[in-house]
Amino acid sequence: NHIFFKIAGKEVFRSKTIPKNLNPVWDEGVSLMLESLRDPLYVKVFDYDFGFQDDFMGSAYLYLESLEYRRTLDVTLELKDPQYPEDNLGSLELSVTLSPKEGDVRDATMLLRRNWKRSSKQHQSMRLSDVHRKSQLWRGIVSISLIEGRDLQPMDANGLSDPYVKFRMGHQKYKSKTISKTLNPQWREQFDFHLYDEQGGFVDITVWDKDAGKKDDFLGRCTIDLSLLSKEQTHKVDLALEEGEGVLVLLVTLTASAAVSISDLSVNMLDDPHERHQIMQRYSVWRSLHNLKDVGVVQVKVIRAEGLMAADVTGKSDPFCVVELSNDRLQTHTVYKNLNPEWNKVFTFNVKDIHSVLEVTVYDEDRDRSADFLGKVAIPLLNIQNGERKAYVLKSKELTGPTKGVIFLEIDVIFNAVKAGLRTLIPIEQKYIEEEPRVSKQLLLGNFNRVKRCIMFLINTGCYINSCFEWESPQRSICAFVLFVIVVWNFELYLIPLALLLPLAWNYILLVSGKDTRQDVVSNLIDSERKGFMNKLYAIQDVCISVQNALDEVASYGERIKNTFNWTVPFLSWLAIVALGVATTIIYFIPLRYIVLAWGVNKFTKKLRNPYAIDNNELLDFLSRVPSNVQVVGELCTFIFVSSFRTKNRKT
Repeated sequence: NHIFFKIAGKEVFRSKTIPKNLNPVWDEGVSLMLESLRDPLYVKVFDYDFGFQDDFMGSAYLYLESLEYRRTLDVTLELKDPQYPEDNLGSLELSVTLSPKEGDVRDATMLLRRNWKRSSKQHQSMRLSDVHRKSQLWRGIVSISLIEGRDLQPMDANGLSDPYVKFRMGHQKYKSKTISKTLNPQWREQFDFHLYDEQGGFVDITVWDKDAGKKDDFLGRCTIDLSLLSKEQTHKVDLALEEGEGVLVLLVTLTASAAVSISDLSVNMLDDPHERHQIMQRYSVWRSLHNLKDVGVVQVKVIRAEGLMAADVTGKSDPFCVVELSNDRLQTHTVYKNLNPEWNKVFTFNVKDIHSVLEVTVYDEDRDRSADFLGKVAIPLLNIQNGERKAYVLKSKELTGPTKGVIFLEIDVIFNAVKAGLRTLIPIEQKYIEEEPRVSKQLLLGNFNRVKRCIMFLINTGCYINSCFEWESPQRSICAFVLFVIVVWNFELYLIPLALLLPLAWNYILLVSGKDTRQDVVSNLIDSERKGFMNKLYAIQDVCISVQNALDEVASYGERIKNTFNWTVPFLSWLAIVALGVATTIIYFIPLRYIVLAWGVNKFTKKLRNPYAIDNNELLDFLSRVPSNVQVVGELCTFIFVSSFRTKNRKT
């Protein structure tokens, strides 16, 4: 079971899921920012079904006007189904306290009266008030480094566990990687949470043992009380696991920040020449070593949208816009009954990674269920042209094709190149845990085609190099031979990065000259999307066969290498000993430069000396004689059958 809380049609909280229980106890708390007591709190209870639509279990309304200030009330809500009002669907028990955000009760009451006097239309347009806006902004960052675990509880038959850790703070969730077969795991992972409450909060931590094919085992839980930790300081925390055994070792740092903001179009910092100059100075090259985590700042002006999809039966939509950068998320107000909304909002984010992607998504607000998707755009920060007001075509959730409508944005990115370069060498910030990935035939086909194109590129490159040895083009072979001799004879280590610079320079020249090879990639993806259903079905069948054969090929060569050293075929193992001994002697007495040069001269002159010679690879030819495990088992079964048959004949 889990619960949705809504106010004025917008979801404001979602509880955790309690599995397999008709009398669930959530024991969760949440603080909600209210603009008015006029809209009741709408509560809906669902039964969670993995992979299917959740089942509705009842709903109820809590009328906030009936509550008293600064008094905690225990409220029982009877759950009902509007279609079957006579059915008894159980009840929900809440403990509710109504408190003014600031000022005394009299001030809050006056605010309430002013809200009562507003017209309905004005009330809808002002839904994103200052109070509601503050509820979206975070006050700081909680950085948690998961170091290790000690003496965890063994849960598997081998006396060990496969532990991983889950973190939760409000709606923010993370999950660590799984460390196999250990009671003292070393994670060395970092997770960043956004701190919304100025007084701190709690981070709930649970430890689990990963079990394939069945439910994971619970190893224990612990909690971090952030209000007990001082800010701007790293704390080493050893937490003993409750309901389990062992200890978790963490490093916790609380950092104050004002990294995100939202304002009207008339109030934005980059339009003020003085503030823009200060920001440019802040991210100048001369301040590259100051606060390395502060890479830059991005300002997004969400102007308007045109020609949106009609999501309601009236032929209109109630669109609002969500802007995301990594784990930072802000949204505009809702413009009701409009397909050409104007938001005129300015969003400001701190850039922690210049390689992040700015995502702008348009939704249709729906009072009875979750918001409907209307379209999105994803813009890499490095592709943004500062100060250019541009119309972006809205795309599907997967960004594979266009949907209806465009959105007008104006984006500015100011960053420090040195900090951005250093940040590139640090792991990417993980996003909050999303839905578990599901099997997709179309995704499988697309990924296989991507791998196939990479392999074909390597094969074509190998064929091109091999054509130099075959003297298909005498001019090309002569140039390749001369280049090979010069490089091998004068080889130094600095030639390796120099050689890698050559394809970069060559592709840059093609890009500048207008021959952009990246368009081929786009056209290939579009062609794969346009395939018909039957073509995709046959392609998936070919994919399965190809993957099956490739896995067999890789596994067979791996097993043959192992069986060479396992003395599965003694003759081949002795032959390997002789070959390795000769190779060791040659490399010891002859410089490697001469060996490579002799090998290259032999390859280049082989076709000249013997035009009918068949090209071969001696190592692969040797491994083809070593049996794989499948062949060994087959030979063993045949041997057992023959031996058994001979024994029976002797008895006869």
